[in-house]
Amino acid sequence: MAKRAKEAKKPRHPTVVRRIRDSRLKQLGDVQPFCVGSLRVSSVRCGKKGCHCETGEGHPTNCLSTTVAGRKVSRHVRREDLEDVRKMTLEYKRVKGLVKEISELTLELMASEAYVRRQQKRRQRRR
Repeated sequence: MAKRAKEAKKPRHPTVVRRIRDSRLKQLGDVQPFCVGSLRVSSVRCGKKGCHCETGEGHPTNCLSTTVAGRKVSRHVRREDLEDVRKMTLEYKRVKGLVKEISELTLELMASEAYVRRQQKRRQRRR
């Protein structure tokens, strides 16, 4: 999702803003399963006597780090599930970005509609 270029005139016409917002809402319509968190590689020690992890680095393992009830939690991710979990975390970031953009567009729409109403009242007073 690209950032919009700096706008010349701040209040865009409500129709334009509404059209952009509606297109973002349509993009939300095809939401795939998602999860909050980030993937990271961690190392664990297996506990077997004589294993190399006893003295050196541990065995690499994939973890999903997230927050549950205000506490950080790490969950093991199996190798065969790694790509699916990666897609789900990316989908969350996409949806989060869309929701933020829709919110900003709605606020912009409210401001531009108020601006258009003020302009219409001024034109009526001049007549």
